[in-house]
Amino acid sequence: MITIDDCIGLSGLDEAEILALAEHEHIPEIAAVALGAYLMHQPKGPERIKAMIEDDIRDALNRGDRAHARELFMALRHFLAEHRDVLPHKGRH
Repeated sequence: MITIDDCIGLSGLDEAEILALAEHEHIPEIAAVALGAYLMHQPKGPERIKAMIEDDIRDALNRGDRAHARELFMALRHFLAEHRDVLPHKGRH
């Protein structure tokens, strides 16, 4: 039987990134795995994932949940580090 961890491993994202997508879209974790895997293969999908995590960080800060904002910020940092090859670079033409 395939587990949620197996699915996350196949998505190209890590658990924190998947949880951020699930939070942003208000969907179950397994649906967020499918969404994340899909977006990672779309032309501007990685940019959309980045924007979703940034939205989650803003929402956490707006409600005063600094601990969760820090967790999300770490997820964003990891995403940016792991996927810099598929994200546009500012200042380049």
